[in-house]
Amino acid sequence: MKRILITGKNSYIGTSLTKWLAQYPDQYKIDSLDMRDDKWKEADFSPYDVVFHVAGIAHVSRDPKLQDLYYKVNRDLTIETAKKAKAEGVKQFIFMSSIIVYGDSSKEMQVITRETKPNPSNFYGDSKLQAEEGIMPISDEQFKVMILRPPMIYGKGSKGNYPKLANVARKLPFFPDIDNQRSMLHIDNLTEFLRLMIDYQESGLFFPQNKEYVKTSEMVRLIAETHGKNMKLTKIFNPLIKPFINKVGTLNKVFGSLVYENEISEYEKVNYRVRGFKESIEETELENGI
Repeated sequence: MKRILITGKNSYIGTSLTKWLAQYPDQYKIDSLDMRDDKWKEADFSPYDVVFHVAGIAHVSRDPKLQDLYYKVNRDLTIETAKKAKAEGVKQFIFMSSIIVYGDSSKEMQVITRETKPNPSNFYGDSKLQAEEGIMPISDEQFKVMILRPPMIYGKGSKGNYPKLANVARKLPFFPDIDNQRSMLHIDNLTEFLRLMIDYQESGLFFPQNKEYVKTSEMVRLIAETHGKNMKLTKIFNPLIKPFINKVGTLNKVFGSLVYENEISEYEKVNYRVRGFKESIEETELENGI
């Protein structure tokens, strides 16, 4: 049985992984640890095979007053936790980084490969990148460090852009038809990927994503369809929207393009994509009971 410690109590990803692994009660034992004060330093990591570090600030902010806090939580706390895990005999440390280390999306198609150099455009992305750079050097055969750079994660109970778009899909009769492409990752595909990473004791850098790229307008249309609505897609607003995709943050998040090359997201040992895109939308929306 693998013993797993999740740092970041009540986090969306942490609680989702706990629920997913509950399908295998004889294979995994999961505990979680609150990291909001220094009491976590007194915790004993030695009984655990894996520390899954999800504690951190997960949203983007451009408020300069928060910059020091981002580095303290996303970088310094990560490095300190990893060093403690190694010192106390943990075998694997998994860190949730983000596609944000490559910067913002753009109106032109941007395909990220293994050779693409990170280029953070804000201190959220830079704090994640500096955390990666702080923990990779302590990885070895006895202490395997694994870093995930997922794209936008969505699913039942998720936060961020997806629920906002789902709300739009339920209310508006039409939506702009912009030809963008996004990598996305359903929570079930992520948690299955994590399960496999733990089973195979992987280390290094990984880029999990859904098999399909997503066009925002088609996603909104599919969400509406799930609720029995006939969403009309229109290009009439495109001339007004396109010039501002790189200039207005909200438009960039919704209509910008940012994808991982498919090849770098494959896992040759086992298929982790348990949900196709259409099924994942149905699961998310119908389970929400909306």
